[in-house]
Amino acid sequence: MSQAPTPAQPAPSSAAENAAALRGEPADPGQPLDRYEQSQVRFRTVFENAPLGQKIITPDLTIRQANPAVVKMLGCAGVEDLVGHKIMEFAHPDHRADWQELQERLWEHKLPSFTLETCLMRCDGSSFWCQVHSVLFPDEGGELGYTILEDISDRKNLEAKLKRVYDAQETILQLATHDLKGPIAHIELLTDLLQREVASRAGQSPPPPEMVHYLGLIQSSCAHAHALLQDVLYVGDLDQNGLQKRPTDLNTYLTTRLNPHRLAAQEKGIALALTLPPDALQVSLHPEKFGRVLDNLLHNALKFTPTGGTVTVGLHAHEGKVRFTVQDTGIGIPGKLHNNLFDKFNPTRRAGLQGEITTGLGLFIAKQIVELHGGDIWLESREKAGTTFFIELS
Repeated sequence: MSQAPTPAQPAPSSAAENAAALRGEPADPGQPLDRYEQSQVRFRTVFENAPLGQKIITPDLTIRQANPAVVKMLGCAGVEDLVGHKIMEFAHPDHRADWQELQERLWEHKLPSFTLETCLMRCDGSSFWCQVHSVLFPDEGGELGYTILEDISDRKNLEAKLKRVYDAQETILQLATHDLKGPIAHIELLTDLLQREVASRAGQSPPPPEMVHYLGLIQSSCAHAHALLQDVLYVGDLDQNGLQKRPTDLNTYLTTRLNPHRLAAQEKGIALALTLPPDALQVSLHPEKFGRVLDNLLHNALKFTPTGGTVTVGLHAHEGKVRFTVQDTGIGIPGKLHNNLFDKFNPTRRAGLQGEITTGLGLFIAKQIVELHGGDIWLESREKAGTTFFIELS
């Protein structure tokens, strides 16, 4: 009588196999010896020769295993300087919270993986930046973290250098902008005096038509330069100052904020509508800075909507967030221009339908303010079919 075949034992998970391989444990009796040994050799070879640092950590952040790349990265004499030690011993004092967050995300919130950038201390006391990617895997009834470390010091140094260059350029730009305000104001004043002088002599000897035209051009150019300087200074203010938010009743806020724009809409023959939810919505924001966003969007809508058109500001709750919309029936924006609309000094800026000036900074400022509020801004538009800007805040 033939004997029933013995059921095959399930193979251990690859993560568990790899952990066992690193510990040098004997093969599972239920697994063919050659297959298990091949698995050990294969994983140990990859682990030991990987160019990136690799280590296994326990829930209390004790280093269980480390490869030579980690030893070299931390400037230690050997792996014995790492195994059995907590990673916190190598964390920069200013960045220990990074590892506490990793511990919380993996072992408390049970995220399958987590990535962060942090600063570590070498055995000689020097420091370096690294990117850490940890994956949680089961082992002997518990869970360990398989961690890959990559030295990103060169990238961080380059970022710091670029930031210094950017900050220096911004400082020069802010100083130049501030110093230019005075001369432009003087030119505006002199132009205004000349225009008054020309007007007072109109009944005696009319000035040459080109003089009136040139004075108008000077006045228009000064107004454009003044608006540009104001926007540049505002951008600098955004970079330097924090955001003081406070809970705001949005129904009341929008009603009040739209009042100054109603006269401009009326003069252009454009209907300005406001659609509000029956129950007031509330969100925390900086009233003046967020008001600048609405002002910029409304100025654009009124500039590019012809007489007889409509601009509608809307507010409603959407998937746990607050959504604002500014919709117009204007000339629309060609699709090829959408990608650059929110750039600083974007090259796609256009004069309004009545020749209104555009600095190219309005939408850039709007995006910066919305992002400072932790929100998103985007648009939908087709040429000759109007434009809708969307803003979402949590």
